[in-house]
Amino acid sequence: MKKYIPAIALFIFSPLVHAQDGTGYQCSLDEVNRRIEIYYETGDTVPCEVHYFKDTEMPGDRQVLWRAQNEEGYCEARAAEFVEKLRGMGWTCWAAGGEAPRDDTDDLTPAEEEIEISESETPSAN
Repeated sequence: MKKYIPAIALFIFSPLVHAQDGTGYQCSLDEVNRRIEIYYETGDTVPCEVHYFKDTEMPGDRQVLWRAQNEEGYCEARAAEFVEKLRGMGWTCWAAGGEAPRDDTDDLTPAEEEIEISESETPSAN
């Protein structure tokens, strides 16, 4: 019986593992990178945890922002809300495993011809 105790303890106290489907987000602002990842127990959607990584400032360090024991969808909703908050602060965020949005500002070229606007087309100040 004693040889089964470590295996049982490992099963009961198993740590949460990152979802295999890439559930999470990556965000950047200038040269600063952040990650939001959702961790689950193997094969279940609960319990879950939302982890936040400040990869540029504190590599390897993480914060647990939220946990759910019973409510399915809780971690996903909180992570999505947090990403929207970051976007509102100017961060660019995308789904984990996807490609970062490309900044194509440098690809823009000026118009080759000048466009004249007549006085009748300009808005008048009242």
